[in-house]
Amino acid sequence: MKLNLKIWRQKNSAVTGRLVDYQLDDVSPDSSFLEMLDLLNEQLVSEGEEPVAFDHDCREGICGTCSLNINGIPHGPQKATTTCQLHMRHFEDGETIVIEPFRAKPFPVISDLIIDRSAFEGITQAGGFITARTGSAPDGNSIAVRKNIAEKAMDAASCIGCGACVAACKNASAMLYVGAKVSHLNLLPQGAAEKDRRVLSMVWQMDRAGFGNCTNYGECSAVCPKEIPLDVIAKMNRDYAVATVKNIFTQAM
Repeated sequence: MKLNLKIWRQKNSAVTGRLVDYQLDDVSPDSSFLEMLDLLNEQLVSEGEEPVAFDHDCREGICGTCSLNINGIPHGPQKATTTCQLHMRHFEDGETIVIEPFRAKPFPVISDLIIDRSAFEGITQAGGFITARTGSAPDGNSIAVRKNIAEKAMDAASCIGCGACVAACKNASAMLYVGAKVSHLNLLPQGAAEKDRRVLSMVWQMDRAGFGNCTNYGECSAVCPKEIPLDVIAKMNRDYAVATVKNIFTQAM
């Protein structure tokens, strides 16, 4: 395959970036999108040019670091697929492909296609945990969890924190991500004791980080590589409303 690539190049967050054109030949249709970028970088290095900086780790659709906007779509055209799982056979020979980093104010560009997602880490640190005793692990069946609840919690837990939901939302909302983290723990009995504090802390941190509000367009769930449903946002909103009322009542006492 021959490809025409338009790739965002930006040395760091302090300088202005731009799209740069590259031509790449002999790309195997069976190669992954990241392998195609590896091939491009080999070509650039052999020509004495600076390789394109992009993020990756597991290359198995688990870590979420391979996030790229491909032709304007987070992770590219294939549904429920991370960038590293996307293969070049889904593109046409001679096609022009525009590759950019995720666009959101809370995700500043570090270099080229690499963004800083530490805003997500701040949200998780604010409440994405349970307080539990140290020592030996408790028996896995000591607390009964209904099957339908366990399935919903595990569906929410499949979120890999890639940020595609933020990149797809015109408001740069992180509510799908936060909803997934809140729902994962609040649905389970182990997390129920701290669910009010958790949802308040995580939503407040989301707002402080500069993410926008949800206006129910649904692009976030549509591009999510793990197909996190919009239900988690509804769950988070309900938990937040209840926790807010309890908090106001407690302060008034």
